[in-house]
Amino acid sequence: MKKLTSSSPSSGLLTRVEPREKEKFWSFEEIEEKRWLALGREPLKTEFSLFGLWGAPQTVYLALLDRGGSKISLFGLQVPEGKFPSVAVAYPSAARLERALYDLFGLQAQGSLDSRPWLDHGKWGVRFPMGDSYPDGEEKLYSFFPARGESLHQVPVGPVHAGIIEPGHFRFTMSGEIVVRMEERLGYTHKGIESLFSGASIDKGMEIAGRISGDSTVAYAYGYALAVEEALGISPPPRAEWIRALMAELERMANHFGDVGAICNDAAFPRILSRCALLREKILRCAQSCFGHRLMRDKIVVGGVKEDLNAEGLSRIRELLETIKEEVVCLKDFYDSKNSLQDRTVGTGVLDRRLAELFGAGGFIGRASGRNFDSRKAFAYKPYDSLSFEVPVLEDGDVNARVWIRILEIEQSVKLLEQILEGMPPGSICAERIGGEGSGKGLSVVESFRGDILTWIEIYNGKIIRCHPRDPSWFQWPLLEKVIVGGVIADFPLCNKSFNCSYSGHDL
Repeated sequence: MKKLTSSSPSSGLLTRVEPREKEKFWSFEEIEEKRWLALGREPLKTEFSLFGLWGAPQTVYLALLDRGGSKISLFGLQVPEGKFPSVAVAYPSAARLERALYDLFGLQAQGSLDSRPWLDHGKWGVRFPMGDSYPDGEEKLYSFFPARGESLHQVPVGPVHAGIIEPGHFRFTMSGEIVVRMEERLGYTHKGIESLFSGASIDKGMEIAGRISGDSTVAYAYGYALAVEEALGISPPPRAEWIRALMAELERMANHFGDVGAICNDAAFPRILSRCALLREKILRCAQSCFGHRLMRDKIVVGGVKEDLNAEGLSRIRELLETIKEEVVCLKDFYDSKNSLQDRTVGTGVLDRRLAELFGAGGFIGRASGRNFDSRKAFAYKPYDSLSFEVPVLEDGDVNARVWIRILEIEQSVKLLEQILEGMPPGSICAERIGGEGSGKGLSVVESFRGDILTWIEIYNGKIIRCHPRDPSWFQWPLLEKVIVGGVIADFPLCNKSFNCSYSGHDL
């Protein structure tokens, strides 16, 4: 039996970080293989953490975040022979990205820790669809890693699950009720998103970005718009920038309420689920009333936003925020007073800070384990550079900490929305785009409710040459495999809900 104390965090664990001065937060450099090798030869001692790894025909891109969390160094390596040195020894989170690179482009990471297919299940009818593709209809044999020991047995779960949920397979190796190993296999929802971007117009790309992951449609559209605007030198009006942030915070609160309710429901507390579901519904209805769509899909456009916020909308959001503030007080008291609930969440699924930093885990997963990174602060994109808010950071790294980070972030979103409503500037909501052509490269990072979304785009004469959106779940899914080891299998649904990694955003 766990020793239970109050699960609520002390005020000393709220970390306030002042926004940085506005400057270009990324640089790009084309390098030779010798430099590439140097970047990945110091296992676990590098001054960087992996922030992205993606490809183009005969090219591999590596994005590294400095330890200060304020600068992204982007490197490009030409690979005419289709092979490049693996960086997964120094950056373990690169292993799945390297596997995806091979499946999509046929670019092979030499010295890789894991050469099994990742996205390609042998159902596409083609090999390397974004590289030198050729027809193929052979289903790939997939071997899960073995585990040795006496009286071990395996429990397969998925890919089809109960309820409305995307597919994913989880293979448990068990010793009685204790999990010895858990391994994921994803890719069942692969939609060819990156292929759809290639050759698309700017406006078509905007539609695609908003459909990558339904629960983060605002965040993905936000990131795509910022990347395109940087590539083409477009400056959205200040009012549009503030409305974008308003949409993003509404989306963040809606998803956090949904997650808190789902986690508590898995611990047999449906009362919290019902209250959180009601609050989420209130947010979605408010979004429908203000912007004409519950999820605010297609409301962010390159150069600004499509819908303005009128006086009635401002009033509705203010009423919503008053309701949320009252309900959050009750939610915190109720959650913290139930010992049987804390018995399930405190000390369960612990992710230590070392692993969170090693894998570059973002969002509530990283911040619940002491990794103080939030791209709204780190890169201070507008209008967050002029807004005041705190980044909640806890150290325990368990399910309970991940619940509390969500609750505390809801409170910060309320404060942000109050500032946005109070200080929103007047004026137009979209910049005028002259002509349909333009060329350039752009990179953006926005903070979704799960964590940081990176978007890289290359445009030539108004057409997308390459667009890569990197979901935070790429660096979070592997850690779910770690936290369940040594626990009972009955705790897996609770851990899984507390991570709530994206299938769709991951299986691009």
